[in-house]
Amino acid sequence: MSTKALTGALLTLFALFFTIPILWLLLASSKSPAELIDSSPYAPGSLGSLTDNWNSLIAFQDGAVLTWLGNSVKYALMALVLTMVVSIPAGYALALMSFAGRRLLLIVTLVVMLMPATALVLPTFLELSYVDLINTSWSVVLPFSFFPFGVYLTYIYFGTAVPRELLEAARLDGCSEAGTFWRVALPLAKPVVALVAFFSFTNNWNNFFLPYVMLPVSDAYPMQVGLTQMLASTPTFNPVVGANAEVQPPTLVLATLLSVAPVLIVFLFSQRFLVAGMTAGATKS
Repeated sequence: MSTKALTGALLTLFALFFTIPILWLLLASSKSPAELIDSSPYAPGSLGSLTDNWNSLIAFQDGAVLTWLGNSVKYALMALVLTMVVSIPAGYALALMSFAGRRLLLIVTLVVMLMPATALVLPTFLELSYVDLINTSWSVVLPFSFFPFGVYLTYIYFGTAVPRELLEAARLDGCSEAGTFWRVALPLAKPVVALVAFFSFTNNWNNFFLPYVMLPVSDAYPMQVGLTQMLASTPTFNPVVGANAEVQPPTLVLATLLSVAPVLIVFLFSQRFLVAGMTAGATKS
């Protein structure tokens, strides 16, 4: 077998590995509970069953799913704004400015970036508890906004892809450091800004453990935490609730699809910018 054929076979295998579960989710959401068990895994359901599952999903705890989705959007967007305000200038400063403690800050950024996020939950909880922010939106938004990976991406980009001659020319023309960043460096950094924004939004949207610890009230849960309540009310995963549980497996599948849809939509509309951002620092200008 030629190298080209082997590569094609491996790519096809990986594509099937990732697409088959997604196909099952899409089909399972259109089935009734009985059809999900009795019919072929990849047999299509019906529009009527999909409508019933949607109605059951919306009726769960008087529309809690819509509340959770709204909370996820609020937390992710608030944290995204703060992340962009902090990460992009920080990466610029670390890459192109000289100041005391610069190397130490870069090392700390790398160390924190490599640490598991769950390792920081307990000290973060204690800090926010000290300032009475537990069970508020800020208890989730502020930790989400601390995004060292975004700082590092921006640092790499400004250090490799932005010509220093342009920045020096702007300074010689009388631009302040803030003006140089805002008028020259930032417009050139659109690819990495889009990349940091996407990773930040995705990370915030999919985060489970931090909101689970910080938000003990169900009405404040984001979608990822709310799914655990639905899981606990599904007899397939929690036999204690009995067969007449509030959530049936197809409804849970539909909720899962709903929880990943925003990230998928953002990816589809921003993939051109993401590719540009990931390749922008590959060569030095």
